[in-house]
Amino acid sequence: MTIPQTEAQDHLHETLIEQETLYRGNFLHLRRDLVRLPDGKETTREYVVHPGAVVVIPLLDNGHVLLEKQFRYPVGQVMIELPAGKLDAGEDPLACGQRELLEETGYSAREWTPAGKIHLAIGYSNEILYAYFARGLAQGERSLDDGEFLDVFSMPVPEFLQACRDGRVTDAKSLSCAFWLQNLRP
Repeated sequence: MTIPQTEAQDHLHETLIEQETLYRGNFLHLRRDLVRLPDGKETTREYVVHPGAVVVIPLLDNGHVLLEKQFRYPVGQVMIELPAGKLDAGEDPLACGQRELLEETGYSAREWTPAGKIHLAIGYSNEILYAYFARGLAQGERSLDDGEFLDVFSMPVPEFLQACRDGRVTDAKSLSCAFWLQNLRP
């Protein structure tokens, strides 16, 4: 059963009482909030404050999707994933997607279509990831950030979807985008 967004849901809300920053890094912050639960009791919520990000589903004219291979230190392995990157302060998500696609892959796109939003880890982060389809790709020069190392390659869309099913792709944002690619491709 889906709950319509217009239905009153105040009985589920938690109210902020007090907020504490536990750690402030260059990229992420860790916060602990004291909240009042709907039943009046108090508890704490610890979570990561994230600036937000964008993921791009770049579709080549030949029916391939443009992908990246990148070593991800927290999991200790090379991952297959779609191009993505974090929002700079005050940056529009579409502008971020255009910037990241060009920086990481060297491609620009004539056509951009919003796919949707993804909340990646709702239990411990406020990150919102904005997803876009990019079509009409033209190859140019990429300009990776200092300290960024990745390989760019393409894969036919059916093979990418199979890689998501068989476990070659396990990155959450790429798996979510595979759903849109399979069901909502413009």
